[in-house]
Amino acid sequence: MTHWYEGPLAAFDTETTGVDVEQDRIVSAALVIQDATGGRMRVTRWLVNPGVPVPVGATEIHGLTDDHLQRNGRWPAPVVEEIARALAEQCAAGRPLVVMNAPFDLTLLDRELKRHRASSLAGYLGNTPLCVLDPRVLDKHLDRYRKGRRTLTDLCALYEVVLDGAHDAAADAAASLELVRAVGRRFSSRLERLSPAELHALQAVWHAAQARGLQAWFAKSGTPEAVDPAWPLRPELPAAA
Repeated sequence: MTHWYEGPLAAFDTETTGVDVEQDRIVSAALVIQDATGGRMRVTRWLVNPGVPVPVGATEIHGLTDDHLQRNGRWPAPVVEEIARALAEQCAAGRPLVVMNAPFDLTLLDRELKRHRASSLAGYLGNTPLCVLDPRVLDKHLDRYRKGRRTLTDLCALYEVVLDGAHDAAADAAASLELVRAVGRRFSSRLERLSPAELHALQAVWHAAQARGLQAWFAKSGTPEAVDPAWPLRPELPAAA
């Protein structure tokens, strides 16, 4: 029997103007599809002219400059619709969607859809449920007492996954996909009896618990930062009165 972590998966990643999901913009994105372990990866890439300046700090991370995006990027409105339709197609096909730190990428996409298409990710999904596998949430739950950071680079090093060209959307998506397969194999005794849909539901619970723990640590250390427990998509902020 082929276990889910050896079967069909898709992975999604973005590069952005910053880390604020409510205000920042997508500058590049990628969807990577693989039908089985070791199979050929099919990659779709998008490059976006966000219509706002790209901060120097963001460019230093992903290498995408204002000039390059203005010359080669497409306007956001058609791109975010293409991305949403592509993700909805994967969900409709029953292919689990791998997204590292899903609340960031999926929420940012959702806000871009609201900004440019007066819509939402849910609007494109229709009645098809999201089925997301987040290697960060999985690893943090399955190996919760391990010390150290859990960035994509750190997790790839730990699970011996090749990350060639970090902070390129396609490279990060491909590495995230292989990372989920590696996590599945390492913890097969705890995961192989669960379906991706069951894991999706469990990850929402696990992430909320992880967020509460981090919030308590912040409170103890005097850090004012708030941790959102929602996963894989943060709810919209209430409109100002």
